[in-house]
Amino acid sequence: MSKVLLIVNPSSGGEKAKSYEDLAREKLAECFDEVVVKHTEKGGDAAAFAKQAAEDHYDSVFVMGGDGTVNEGISGLAELDYRPTFGFFPLGTVNDLARALGIPLDAEEAIQNLDINKVKPLDIGKINDQYFMNVVAIGTIPESINNVDSEDKTKWGKFAYFISGFKQLMDTSFYEFHLKIDGEERTIKSSTLLIGSTNSIGGFESILPEATVNDGLLHLLYLKDKNLLDTLVSVPDLISGNGEESDNIEYLTFKEITVELADDKAELSVNVDGDEGDQLPVTIRVLPSHLNVYC
Repeated sequence: MSKVLLIVNPSSGGEKAKSYEDLAREKLAECFDEVVVKHTEKGGDAAAFAKQAAEDHYDSVFVMGGDGTVNEGISGLAELDYRPTFGFFPLGTVNDLARALGIPLDAEEAIQNLDINKVKPLDIGKINDQYFMNVVAIGTIPESINNVDSEDKTKWGKFAYFISGFKQLMDTSFYEFHLKIDGEERTIKSSTLLIGSTNSIGGFESILPEATVNDGLLHLLYLKDKNLLDTLVSVPDLISGNGEESDNIEYLTFKEITVELADDKAELSVNVDGDEGDQLPVTIRVLPSHLNVYC
C-alpha cells in the first residue's frame, strides 16, 4: 500500500496554503493509497516530519510552503539512507527550486500538473552540517539579504532584495578570502561570492545559466571588485548571466570548497538559501543525485 505525507506550512504565501490544502490532498489521493497531512507550527517541524516519514518508510513526502519549508523538508530526508521521493507545491516569495525544476510557480497549477511518473535526481549541497538546495552567498549581497525582514518580503516579493541591496551597495565591504577548491588553494579579494547548485538565484535564472539540478557540480561566481566603482560595473554582468565571459567576474565549478577570511579576527556570516547561516570558515560540497524529486 503506497503512502504519502503532505507537510503544510499554513502561514506560507500569505496564508494561501489553507486554500490549496484540500486540492493537494485530493490530487495525492489519486496517486497514493493513503495520504497523511501534517501542519507545521514552528521552525524545524517540516524537517522533523519528513525525517519521521522516511524512518517509517513512506513512499513519498510532499511539502506545501515557501522556500524555507521546502528546504527544511529536503534537509529532513538528506541525512538518511532511505529517502522517499520528494515533491512540493511552491508558495514562496522566490521559489528558486521550482524555477530550476520547471515546476509551475502557481500552486494550483503545480498541483493540477503533478505527474508522479516524472521524477528527476537532484543534487544537494552541504555546508558544514547544514544542507542547501540553491545557493550559499557570502559578502555584500548576503548581508543585504539577511537585512530583509519577512514583512518586506511579503509586501515587495523579490524586489525587497533589490531595495535592501541598493542600500547595502552604498556601504559595500571588501574582503580577502582564502579558498581551497578541490584541493587547490588561492587567495582572492571580493565583495561577494555566490555558490550555487541550480541556475536560479533570488528568482533570477540567468546568474548561473550553465548550472543544472543534477550536474554533480557546484558553481562559484565572485565579483573581482576592489572598490564601489568595480562593484557597480560588475553587478550588471552578474545579473545578465555574462559571468563566464566577463572581466569583472570569476566563474568556477567544483565539488568541494573551503572558504575562510584572511583576517582570522574578522567575522562574516554566510547566507544559505535566503537564511543567515554559519560564520566563516565553512566547507561546502555537493552530494550528487542525492534525492529523487517529482517534476
